[in-house]
Amino acid sequence: MEKKKMTGHISLFFANIIFGLNTPISRTLMPEILSPYTLTFFRLAGGTILFWGISILIKKENVPAKDILMLFFASIFALVLNQLPYFVGLSITSPIDASIVVTLLPILTMILAAIIINEPITFKKAIGVFIGASGALLLVFTSETPKLGESNFWGNVIVFSAVASFAIYLTVFKKLITHYSPVTVMKWMFLFATIICYPFCYKTLIKTNLRLLSSDTYWRIGFVLVFATFISYMLIPIGQKVLRPTTLSMYNYLQPIVASFIAVAFGIYSFGIEKALSAALVFAGVYIVTISKSKEQLEEEIKQKTNR
Repeated sequence: MEKKKMTGHISLFFANIIFGLNTPISRTLMPEILSPYTLTFFRLAGGTILFWGISILIKKENVPAKDILMLFFASIFALVLNQLPYFVGLSITSPIDASIVVTLLPILTMILAAIIINEPITFKKAIGVFIGASGALLLVFTSETPKLGESNFWGNVIVFSAVASFAIYLTVFKKLITHYSPVTVMKWMFLFATIICYPFCYKTLIKTNLRLLSSDTYWRIGFVLVFATFISYMLIPIGQKVLRPTTLSMYNYLQPIVASFIAVAFGIYSFGIEKALSAALVFAGVYIVTISKSKEQLEEEIKQKTNR
């Protein structure tokens, strides 16, 4: 495997490990301490400050007006229509239902990539996606977590809309992301998302009394801002530059695996054969999708056969 692709895989691996850690940490903050709207706005505003702050330290890239406009639309699909709807949907449906809906991301991405960028759905790729999905679903259905909410149709639809929005971002904006550094991409996207989301978050923000929050709460918010937002969203474009959308979305299956193993480490879950099998299926699925042939490889094979 070439060095750039290996770097992309490593970046996505660590980004999704952080996202997996973020799930239980964010759950301890919502909704008792902070509303989903408040925490989402903290993420967006914090990301804006951090990305614009670090942009001062690196070489400035010239971004033409047309690409800034495209980054505006990218922010809508990657952040605005992904983060806010997900938390809203999660608040009115069960976590198990939400987890099942999230496993649709690689399937949606594979279909959209075929429609939008003509990325072929090969047998190997399809098998890899469904093997990875089976691993994630096995973990969901064998979870020992107590039921925290009732299944809700509209809650599931809202979570699905968030998943679909991110799948669109991964496919439609891939070429745009490859032209600029992760800092340049994210500083504009987070700025636009913060501005767009502010009116929706205003009411809960003004009701939040920061002086009443404990130091432990601030540490957890710090993790969400620095690691789950700044570092993770710095790593995602690195993988997006060199990997196909379906491959990139497959790493999403790591998140429930990581969250589950963290729960085992803290004694909340017990480790069983189901969790080991789930992890094995997810990693097998990612590997199969990775080695499936790309559009360029298939076209090259056709050319070689034609020239014979």
